[in-house]
Amino acid sequence: MDEIDTYDAVVIGGGPAGATAAHELAQAGRSVLLLDREGRIKPCGGAIPPRLIRDFDIPDSLLVARIRCARMVAPSDARVDIPIEGGFVGMVDRGPFDEWLRERAAMAGAVRARGSFEAIERGADGVAVVRYSARDRHGEGGAPMRVRARLVIGADGARSEVARQEVPRSDEGKFVFAYHEIVRAPQGGADYEGTRCDVVYNGEFSPDFYGWVFPHGDTASIGTGSADKGFSLRSATAALRSASGLDRCETLRREGAPIPLKPLPRWDNGRDVLLAGDAAGVVAPASGEGIYYAMYGGRIAAEVGQAFLASGDARVLQTARKRFMKAHGKVFFVLGIMQRFWYSSDKRRERFVSICRDRDVQQLTFEAYMNKELVRRKPMAHVRIFFKDVAHLLGLARV
Repeated sequence: MDEIDTYDAVVIGGGPAGATAAHELAQAGRSVLLLDREGRIKPCGGAIPPRLIRDFDIPDSLLVARIRCARMVAPSDARVDIPIEGGFVGMVDRGPFDEWLRERAAMAGAVRARGSFEAIERGADGVAVVRYSARDRHGEGGAPMRVRARLVIGADGARSEVARQEVPRSDEGKFVFAYHEIVRAPQGGADYEGTRCDVVYNGEFSPDFYGWVFPHGDTASIGTGSADKGFSLRSATAALRSASGLDRCETLRREGAPIPLKPLPRWDNGRDVLLAGDAAGVVAPASGEGIYYAMYGGRIAAEVGQAFLASGDARVLQTARKRFMKAHGKVFFVLGIMQRFWYSSDKRRERFVSICRDRDVQQLTFEAYMNKELVRRKPMAHVRIFFKDVAHLLGLARV
């Protein structure tokens, strides 16, 4: 066999999950190769909650906007403004944000490589050999490359090739297909505020998800998502832009991609491969939020990977999913039920937005979102919400 470079870990995919995993492993003293295609920006609203900013030391310079209000819009055009009291939700542009995360990993000691993953082979000693096509920063090249890795972390997105080749049951994921257009933010003449996110629940814009208008400082993200492959996301986005008074804004770019809404049943191959981020399916149902969960999953992948590299016991790889689901499984379960029920018809969407007027719902929802955990205190607030929810389900509450 030709002499090739050997790393403790090769991380495939340089988004929030992969870049975080590479950073954490490199900081722990492991030799790491971070392989990323670069040049492609995932369609994403770009919201990051305070806990992410705090836990991952995100500098203020990366925040392009600070959101202090969320507006929920019903099919009837009824609107509920929910203030974010005592704080804000940060907004980032994924291009600069992801690059900053990759560069932070490099500063910690990770070696960066630009290219496209092809396959994992095994040498005579059983160590993984990662094959990829190298690219320059303009996307040119295609030279075949090989590196050896004791551990491979697949963080290569929703349609993960690493998962497809290596991890059993990776074909059981469920997806929403998302599409958005980045436009020049209006300077006036539209019902638009640079500190407010609009979430639009209307079957015209999505039959089973929602549409959005999210400020990004000088720009704005306008988009929608749906699991219905026959639904035209471009047409729906055009209709949403028109309804929002943003149809005349300059379009800067258009992006689309599948977004997973269900964690895969398995994240490892029982040998030397572990998944993280979208590749593992960790995007929150109902909200589609993924950046925090990707980075949290990347950190867990690094910690579990470090334990695996130290012990050589492949069974430890199974603990990554267990740890993630212990921390966030209940939230994902609740959000999944909410999406299946409330997003299923405009009548139910109307009632859902009506529920959002409730002060108890607003406080508990945003406290859970900002801190990334279910709120266990204030038991009477949960009781009140339960009975109000039942009233809406039975049609006894006014819309």
